[in-house]
Amino acid sequence: MSEKTIPYKIYLEEHEMPRQWYNVRADMKQKPAPLLNPETMQPITLDELSKVFCRELAKQELDDTTAYFDIPEEIWNFYRMYRPAPLVRAYCLEEKLQTPAHIYYKFEGNNTSGSHKLNSAIAQAYYAKKEGLKGVTTETGAGQWGTALSMACSYLDLDCQVYMVKCSYEQKPFRREVMRTYGAQVTPSPSMTTEIGRKINEEFPGTTGSLGCAISEAVEAATSQEGYRYVLGSVLSQVLLHQSIIGLETKAALDKYGVKADMIIGCAGGGSNLGGFVSPFAGEMLRGEADYKLIAVEPSSCPSLTRGKYAYDFCDTGMICPLQKMYTLGSGFIPSSSHSGGLRYHGMSTIVSELYHQGLMEARSVEQTAVFEAAQTFARVEGILPAPESSHAIKVAIDEAMKCKETGESKNIVFCLTGTGYFDMYAYQKFNDGVMGDYIPSDEEICKALAKLPNV
Repeated sequence: MSEKTIPYKIYLEEHEMPRQWYNVRADMKQKPAPLLNPETMQPITLDELSKVFCRELAKQELDDTTAYFDIPEEIWNFYRMYRPAPLVRAYCLEEKLQTPAHIYYKFEGNNTSGSHKLNSAIAQAYYAKKEGLKGVTTETGAGQWGTALSMACSYLDLDCQVYMVKCSYEQKPFRREVMRTYGAQVTPSPSMTTEIGRKINEEFPGTTGSLGCAISEAVEAATSQEGYRYVLGSVLSQVLLHQSIIGLETKAALDKYGVKADMIIGCAGGGSNLGGFVSPFAGEMLRGEADYKLIAVEPSSCPSLTRGKYAYDFCDTGMICPLQKMYTLGSGFIPSSSHSGGLRYHGMSTIVSELYHQGLMEARSVEQTAVFEAAQTFARVEGILPAPESSHAIKVAIDEAMKCKETGESKNIVFCLTGTGYFDMYAYQKFNDGVMGDYIPSDEEICKALAKLPNV
């Protein structure tokens, strides 16, 4: 199909929306290492994991052989409110850059929660409701996950308790208030309401918190209340499974118009959007059917892939969650409070980590002022204010498009626009006022955190 016949927005028909999630682990010859029980240091069992997560979600977490999971009808019908999500050809950005590259973005912000997180939030809330639970607990960093989960829980009449990283709680009051509007209880983390929160506050006086801290508090809250389970918005394999709908729709839309992607780009914090976005493409690579350049983009201030260690580590600062083998900066690593661009988790999804370790994916770290410059460029020509997290992918997409300008090559660049940034104006204000800086942790800081890795 000729270039002129490709519309700005490529929509799939509703009947073309995937009916199954794709589990890329099924096509991986070298599987991600198993989760370990923190007490026994042995591979965790279904019964053990079910004490923290809903049983059906625990089954999904441990299943590395089933390639496809049927999407329950109730979840699929909920998806119909905002899916299929559009794949957009960024003609105006191409014109601005004067590049021969073709740039596409999968827009995941076209729902009430404002991000891709709703894809997994509704699934996890559904399985909690089906199990007969009273409610769920969770953590949130920038707030997208907490917003999405509060919406999903409200829809299904479940109680929702959110521990929000303290610096985000203070910097992003509007996202916090959206959660409360949907009925969620939001607590700044680390708090004084949990044993682990009090311990972290004592050890790190004045800390602004981290996702690792908030995870510990949320898990403690779930395991200490009857009828509650913990849910997580990133990192876990079950989350990447649900988020595979992003990549499946993207591939279907590209195939519909005869477009072959050259590179697939996603921002990387814990790995939720990135893992789900690249899964179908990585599956083709694993099966020897196609080849792509997969690029994970992370912040220089929290560089787990580019400067971390591939090792077993705790998923949380309180060291009560299962251990997983991943690229990590150490569970005690807390990003600088000056870091405003999200993606604050100390580790990376086991799936993303293993794909990266096998050389099927490359990783780049970028500084936040350059990220916000890219966000500004995109907003001014494409008409969407992107989330700071998404803007990491935009930055590298622009970099790759400029390389095409230098070489004269016409490549198809596809990235995931994970959500909108209209609740991130504190960070945009810092950038616009010229007071945003670039903090890069020293080797000494990272080595200090890595020195506390468990001996596994």
